[in-house]
Amino acid sequence: MPLDPAAATATDARRVSVVAMRSNASSVDGAVILRGRTEADRQVDVRAETSGLVISAPLGKGAFVEEDELLCQLDPGTREIALAEAKARLNEAKAGLPSAQARLAEAEARLAEAEINDNAASRLSQEGFASETRVAAATAAVEAARALVQSSVSGVESAKAAIQSAEAAVARAEEDLKDLEIRAPFAGLLESDTAELGSLLQPGSLCATIIQLDPIRVVGFVPETMVDRVHVGAPAGARLTTGRELVGEVTFLSRSADPNTRTFRVDIEVDNTDLSISDGQTAEIAIQSDGTTAHLLPQSALTLDDDGRLGVRLVDDGKAVFAPVSVVRDTTDGIWVAGLDPVAEVIVVGQEFVTDGVAVDVTYREASQ
Repeated sequence: MPLDPAAATATDARRVSVVAMRSNASSVDGAVILRGRTEADRQVDVRAETSGLVISAPLGKGAFVEEDELLCQLDPGTREIALAEAKARLNEAKAGLPSAQARLAEAEARLAEAEINDNAASRLSQEGFASETRVAAATAAVEAARALVQSSVSGVESAKAAIQSAEAAVARAEEDLKDLEIRAPFAGLLESDTAELGSLLQPGSLCATIIQLDPIRVVGFVPETMVDRVHVGAPAGARLTTGRELVGEVTFLSRSADPNTRTFRVDIEVDNTDLSISDGQTAEIAIQSDGTTAHLLPQSALTLDDDGRLGVRLVDDGKAVFAPVSVVRDTTDGIWVAGLDPVAEVIVVGQEFVTDGVAVDVTYREASQ
């Protein structure tokens, strides 16, 4: 039965006018785009381990220092005298050990002699040729010799303990002198002046701050939706605000998300032999990952459904249909999204005024418009 013209007119009146575009999926490289910053590979506050006046001229901030280069020299005071005294006590302790060992050897010889005499007296007593008094005296001599051996052993142990104590005192005195020279733990740039000549440093006082800029790290934070696409060892690049482009690779990917942002830290190591890249520069990061198929759409085409899911409205048989999508990349030309069929009719104007199943009157425009 033919449709009543009046009913057809009413149906058309209920249609919502929208603008849509026919989008064909394209293959895009899987680069993960992040914002980040440069960061020194290492930064250390070099501090004093002992107290003393600085007797070395200060080095200016910005100066390059080699590993183990002297930064701050402290006045030794009486530490050299303390070391000499400790060494003298060590020599004295070492000299006492041979005497203690000689006394032990003499005591052991007396014990052997006393045991021989005791055995002889016992045999003679059994045969009736020695009195009980002689046997008792021989036994007493053995016990006395054993006591002397034990005492001599204690004397040797005491001498060895005295040597160890003296060696420890020498080591402490030498370490105190070594702590007077505060040296660079690695090659790098001074981020601050070293301590001024004549200033008093206490344990924990700052001598200087050193940073290592070669290699330098570019640090970004990956959203949890993209973290599976980033791998350690992946090639990566970065562009500084100055326009300079950097090339490196991923050396670290955090396995623990930031509790506030739910993002994962990623480090990219970049060569900086000429030290021209500074710490803290803003960078746009691109990390290579597997490619994917996606649609390039205007950002305004994105919308949310009643459950808060991100997606777009499609035209399906003259009606609006919601389709969830995932963002692959955000660019100046539009936003790349995945999750749609290879060919999709996406509503780009009017999607906020329709819901699933609403009839639409579609005007199509080219994807480049």
